Parts: sequence; C-alpha cells; structure tokens
Amino acid sequence: MAISIMLQNTPPISPNKHKCIWFIIALAVILILFGVAITIFFTSWVRLVIDHEIVLRGNSDTFRWWSKPPVVPVLKVYIYNVTNADEFLNNGSKPIVEELGPYVYNEDWEKVNIKFNDNGTVSFNQRKIYVFDEEASYGSEDDVVVVPNIPMLSATSQSKHAARFLRLAMASIMDILKIKPFVEVSVGQLLWGYEDPLLKLAKDVVPKEQKLPYEEFGLMYGKNGTSNDVVTVFTGANDITKFGLIDTYNGNTHLPHWRTDACNALNGSDGSLFPPHMTKDTTLYIYDKDLCRLLPLKYLKTVNTKDDVLGYRFTPPQNVFASVDKEPENMCFCPHGPPCAPNGLFNVSLCQYDSPIMISFPHFYLADDSLRTAFEGISPADPEKHMLYLDVQPEMGTALSAKARVQINLAVSQVIDIKQVASFPDIVFPIMWFEEGISGLPKEVTNLLNLATIAPPIARTSLMIGFYIIGSLLLIVAVWRLVKAAHAHSTLRLNTPQYNIPPVNGNSKSADNNLQLNTITK
Repeated sequence: MAISIMLQNTPPISPNKHKCIWFIIALAVILILFGVAITIFFTSWVRLVIDHEIVLRGNSDTFRWWSKPPVVPVLKVYIYNVTNADEFLNNGSKPIVEELGPYVYNEDWEKVNIKFNDNGTVSFNQRKIYVFDEEASYGSEDDVVVVPNIPMLSATSQSKHAARFLRLAMASIMDILKIKPFVEVSVGQLLWGYEDPLLKLAKDVVPKEQKLPYEEFGLMYGKNGTSNDVVTVFTGANDITKFGLIDTYNGNTHLPHWRTDACNALNGSDGSLFPPHMTKDTTLYIYDKDLCRLLPLKYLKTVNTKDDVLGYRFTPPQNVFASVDKEPENMCFCPHGPPCAPNGLFNVSLCQYDSPIMISFPHFYLADDSLRTAFEGISPADPEKHMLYLDVQPEMGTALSAKARVQINLAVSQVIDIKQVASFPDIVFPIMWFEEGISGLPKEVTNLLNLATIAPPIARTSLMIGFYIIGSLLLIVAVWRLVKAAHAHSTLRLNTPQYNIPPVNGNSKSADNNLQLNTITK
C-alpha cells in the first residue's frame, strides 16, 4: 500500500517579519502604558508647570501683573446723612438717615520698594492713588453732610469710666470750643480730612508719646498715597502652598490684640494672590489692616466671570461676626471680656487708637435687625448689594473679581456728666459704607487663564484616547498575525489514495505481516 500525506500551508513567516510583529506588540504596550500614565499623572504634571510659572520672579508675567495690576479698582462710598440731628438730641426722636452716594473713586495700585529676600519672600509698600470720578458719582465731593462727630464721641465714650472731674473738665473744654455731637462737613472733608478742634488741642497738650499719628480727622485720611506699612509675602519658590500669603507685616508675624495666636495670626493673603489648586472645601483668609484680623472666606458657588472664565465665589461665613453667645469661638476677639460686640458687629477699636469703631456689613447684613430698625431710612439688607465676595480661578489662585463691602459704625456711650452728650443714648450709629473692588480682568489675562485651565483637560482627553486607541489597534493586529501564523503551521491535510494489498502465498491474512508502507511527502 502506498499512503501519500500532503501539508497545505502558507509560506512560513520569515525571522524578520517575526521580529517586526513583536516590535509592534512592544510599541502597542508602550502606547497603552503612556495612556495609563496620562490618565493618572497628567493633571499632576500640569500642576507642576503651573506652580513653576506662577512663582513671583522679577521677569515673570505674574510678577508684572502683581506689582502693577492691569486693572482699575473702583471705590464707591455711601454716606449716612443725618436729617434730624437736633430732634434726636433734644427730643429723643428716632434718628433719620439718608443714604447719599455712591461717590466713586478710580484707583491706581502699585507695589513699590520691592525687595526679594533670601527666604523665598518679597517685601513691598503698597501705593494707592484715588481719583474722584464725578461722572460716575451721584453727587460731588463738595456735598455737605451731617454725621456724628467721631473725635468728640470717641473721647466722651472713652471718658465714661474716668474720674468725674475729668468728665466735667472735658465738658467745659467742649463748651468753650463749641464742639457739638454732630458736625456738618463736605464729603471730601469727611473722607480725606478736616481740622478738628479736639485733635488740634490734643496736639498741643498731649505728651509726645501719646499723640495720634495724624493732625486731621478723615475716614480715609492718609490712605491716598504710599503706605508706610511694609508687607512681606511668600513668592511660592520654596513652598507653593504659601504662595501670596503674608509672612510678616511691619516685621510682625502676629497681631498683639487678641487672646489666642490663632486669632492674632497674619498668615493670610492681602487679597491679590492666593495659593493655587483650591477646592470647594478650601478656606481663604484675607488680612487688611483696617479689619484688624484675618477674614475667613468660604466657598459659596461656581460662577462664570468675564470672558467665560470659571471661578469659585468665596464669601465670609454667616457667623464671622456672630456674638459670643452664638459663636463661642469668637470670644478670642473680646479681650476685655463681656460685654462683647453685638451680633453682626466687630470691634476694631484696638486698631483705631481706642476709638469705639465697629465694622459690619452694609445695612447691618448678617447682624441683628434691631440695629437697622433703630434708624429710619436704612432699607433691609440685600445680599446681592451688600454681601462681601471674592471670585477666584481655583487652579491658578488668581482673583477674577471682588466686591469688598464694609460699613463703619460708631458705638456711642451715654455720659451723663458731659452735657453735650447727656441725651445721646447708647447706640451704634452708622457713618458710611463702601464697596471696593474689580469687576473683571483684561482680555490678555483672561485668555491666559482660559488657556491654562481649558487646554490641559482637552489635551489630557485627546492624548489619553489617542494612545489607548492606537495602542489597542496595533496590539490587536499584531496578535492576530501571530495567531494566524500559529494556526497555519498546525493545519495539515492528509491525502490518502486507493491501494491494493496482494496476497502472499495465497494467504490473504499473511499479507498483514508483509505490508510495506511507503510515505511520500510532497
């Protein structure tokens, strides 16, 4: 019998092609691994680039925008003009106030005397120039207003616990100088300064070490120009988490006024820069000398600001100026013990030469409504108009827009022995409120912010999908080729033709023992 076995197959893969297939598999795996790396690490890589670029350096865009902001901040001032001062003093009538304004000032900011320090900080003085914008204002700086006499009422309130003969002497002096509990001044004088007889007298009789650092009185006196305060902030070079935060203020790391180190801390922002990569759980802290403390800001909502830049809106928490019975932690801001500031007010007298100044939000927003209803002419607070807020780009830590809204009040104490104020009840008298801030950034800055925040997620998604798809396709093709080649090697087809087995010695059974097998391989 003859059996023919035939192997049907494609030509075998050459060694070069075999190596090429394995190279493609290796490349595919590498591309997929790149996709995994981008999925996991791309955001961290982008943040490293952002952290490097935003550090304050002498030749960077960040430094240029920080030292001289490319914006025009606006200050809007509203004055509470008292319309029934005589009736209030003589008859005990409910005080009536008329809100005048806004009186609008355009501001020019610049940081001067800039000095980089070896410890990753930079020191500077802040220069602010205010220019009255008559066209945007509802009134003139020459408008005459009637407001409480702050120097006089501060002096009388401070004398409440002094010896009686001192109060009587003070009353005689005020009688001679014809000083009254209310003054009639122009808006410009109230803001930027006017000569006050009490301050003039103090200049001549008070010992040099106890003299006030100014010769005139004005709510904004000495603020139009370069501040003497030296502020030192972190550049972010050594620790990006401290970027823009205050290291020292006039060489001090803490305030001296309050009960605890936490309440005396100064390690907040001056409002121009914030550490990057904030979340909705981040608490921002701002320090301003007139606030006399760090002001905490909590996330409120996500907003679309100018040029569609995504921002987080931060605002003070509801309990920021809460009374100690409602928020016991605020006891640290009451160093002399009860009675402490009423709910919704913050006592800044320790930063204002012991003048009984209390700050609140405009129209007593977040304060007890009894403070507002003690007057006629003050409408209920409206959060849209009276809430302080700050919009920040969360990844870059850049302030996008801000409205710092604060009201200045005078806490007046009745002093029977001083006849000029004998009929003046214990009352928190609103003087003025202001709104200071910016509405947006120039196109040059918003374009860069959009590029830095929108482009990376798009690039991450594109690269991730691209690497996954290309790597997977290459891997599938290469594996398919290997499987096909392996299958081709193992595929055989046997071709068996007809055969005859001749008998041996006439015995067909013996033929089984004499079978000759010829194998022909083609």
